[in-house]
Amino acid sequence: MTPTPATTATTATTADFVTDQFLGHRELLFSVVYNMLGSIADTEDVLQEAWLAWSARNRRPAAGPVDNVRAYLVRIAVNQALARRADIGRRREAYVGPWLPEPLLPGEFDAVGSGAERAEALSMAVLVVLETLSPLERAVFVLHEVFGFPHTEIGLILDRSPAAVRQLATRARRHVRERRPRHRPVPDLHARVTERFAEAALGGDLRALMEVLAPDVTLWTDGGGKGPAVSLRPVHGSERVAAVFAAVARGLPAAGLDIGYRWVAGDPCALVLGGDGPLAAVIVDLTPDGGRIAAVFSITNPDKLAGVPAHRAGPGLPLP
Repeated sequence: MTPTPATTATTATTADFVTDQFLGHRELLFSVVYNMLGSIADTEDVLQEAWLAWSARNRRPAAGPVDNVRAYLVRIAVNQALARRADIGRRREAYVGPWLPEPLLPGEFDAVGSGAERAEALSMAVLVVLETLSPLERAVFVLHEVFGFPHTEIGLILDRSPAAVRQLATRARRHVRERRPRHRPVPDLHARVTERFAEAALGGDLRALMEVLAPDVTLWTDGGGKGPAVSLRPVHGSERVAAVFAAVARGLPAAGLDIGYRWVAGDPCALVLGGDGPLAAVIVDLTPDGGRIAAVFSITNPDKLAGVPAHRAGPGLPLP
C-alpha cells in the first residue's frame, strides 16, 4: 500500500515531535548520566542508546502515548548508565594510576542550573567521592540530592521500593559527607587560590606552595599511562605535594609553556599549555574555611584534554 501524502505528512510531524521531546530533555539527561559516570564519551554513548530506545518505542503504534516524558526518558537513560557501569568497571581495573572524571566545560551542564548544591555536586572533589559509591547508591544520590527527584519517583525509575530507595539515599549521603563535608568555595576566592597555586607550582616556588597547601592536602594525578604522572598513587601531605610540584617545575623547559584558565563544571581550572594545547588540567578543592587547598587533581591524560580548548587568560579568571 502506497502511503498517501497525508499519511507521510502525519508520520513526519510525529517524528519531529518525538525528536523535539528528546532534545528538550537532552541537557537534563546529559547532566544526570555524566554525574553517574564521570565520562563524557560514555555519557554520549548512553544518550545515543536512550535516543534509539525512545524512537523505537514511538514507532510502535500499540504502545500508546507516554504520560510523563521526562520521567520516562530519565528512566531509560539511568538504566542504560547502570548497565554500562560493568564495562566501565572493567576498564578502570586496567587503567594506569588514579582515574579522575573528564573536565566538563560550561554549556555541557546547563541543565544543572546555578544552585549551590547542584554546582557542588559537579565539582571534581564530589565526583571523585561518588566513584566510591555502588552504582545504585550513586544513581540514587544523583537523582535525589542533585536533581531533586522524590524517593517514590526514583523507585519507579530503578524498580525499587521507596523504602529501599530511602535506605540507599541515607547510606550514600552519609558516605559522601564523611569523605567531603558539604561546602562550596566562593567562586572568586576559589579562582584566586587556583591562580596562586598554579603560579607557585609552575614557578617551583616551594615557600608559596607551602603557604597555600593545607597540611593534610592530597594530590591525585591522572595520566592514564599516556600523559605524565608524578605518582601512580595519591600523594599525601603538604611537604610531599609541594616537593612533587617543585621537582616537576625543575624538569619543565625554560620556555614554551604558559598557564591558562578555564571553568570546568563548577571549578576554576588551571591549564598548563604547550605549543599544541593543554598538557595538564589542574583543579584544586579548598578547605571548608576557604583558606587553603585540601586536594589537588591533575589530569594529564591527553584523551581527557582533547575537548578542553586553550585559553591564555591572565590573572582574574572570569566567573562562570
